[in-house]
Amino acid sequence: MQNLKIELTKNPKQKPADESKLGFGRIFTDHMFLIDYTGEKGWHDARIVPYAPLEMDPASVCLHYGQSIFEGLKAYRGVDGKIRLFRPEKNFERMNISCERMCLPTVEPDFALHCLKKLIEIDQDWIPHSDGTSLYIRPFVFGVDKQVGVHPSDHVIFMIILSPVGAYYASGLNPVKIYVEENYVRAVRGGTGFVKAAANYAISLKAQQEAGEKGYSQVLWLDAIEHKYVEEVGAMNVFFVFDDEIVTPELQGSILSGITRMSTIELLRQKGHKVVERRLSIDEICEAHKNGRLKEAFGSGTAAVISPMGELNYKGEKITLNGGEIGEITQYIYDELTGIQWGKIEDKNNWTESAIEN
Repeated sequence: MQNLKIELTKNPKQKPADESKLGFGRIFTDHMFLIDYTGEKGWHDARIVPYAPLEMDPASVCLHYGQSIFEGLKAYRGVDGKIRLFRPEKNFERMNISCERMCLPTVEPDFALHCLKKLIEIDQDWIPHSDGTSLYIRPFVFGVDKQVGVHPSDHVIFMIILSPVGAYYASGLNPVKIYVEENYVRAVRGGTGFVKAAANYAISLKAQQEAGEKGYSQVLWLDAIEHKYVEEVGAMNVFFVFDDEIVTPELQGSILSGITRMSTIELLRQKGHKVVERRLSIDEICEAHKNGRLKEAFGSGTAAVISPMGELNYKGEKITLNGGEIGEITQYIYDELTGIQWGKIEDKNNWTESAIEN
């Protein structure tokens, strides 16, 4: 394990006084982690330094060709005062899958987690105390070769920044309205839909903007070939409850393998629910609603944890789910996940660990 240099800030920022106004991803802590990579030296110069702007050459390849990936996870201040991480090893495993797809060097997961925990230890006073708040963690990797030419970068930077956050949606756990996207597509098999490439999210902005103008919080993406099969909702995986069966789209190379998705499936199966991963058409969803079989639907992701759906709009037809109220299964899985994350209930699967090394 290489050395980690630490430079503490001499000008600490003022911490938010009102945690009810944190929002999401707008405030950042005093320090950040960086490490450089070159083909000649490999990963080197690991350091935690004061949070500050980067100096970057205008010809850096990430600016021109989008050679950039990221991850997202959280640190939680539990009801017992302990600070926890939730399955962080899965995030760094997925980060390496993203790196491989985008021709970026992979990182050593154990070292990355060690550096993250040290960064959290230094900035732990930034972790909010209010119910439902947390410290959002953003690891990201990007190429910075100084050349306008399409090629894998030989000089790469891996960084981690931290942000104290409130609820992802201003409405909290209230059901959100979802617009089924018919014109734009997010990803196709063989592309980058299964990884957290920065470009994936830029691609989604136009549809998200248009849905927002129509009064909808998120876009439900359909497959890029037939515009028929459900894939993701915005930055989340999706689940639909049909009678006694819970269905989520199977991972076929165009859908992100979410850690919250994985945990949701495992918890629901442990509870005795039938969870099926398969192709799911929007027509099947509409038909199930007409027949009274569609009971509820929700999204899952690190940022929002669980987000109940109250309405779907497909081809101008509005489908109200569970009377616009949160469903029983949605509430259950939200309570289970957040209970584990904040230390409110027993972590029977040993998914959490201390965010600060002993």
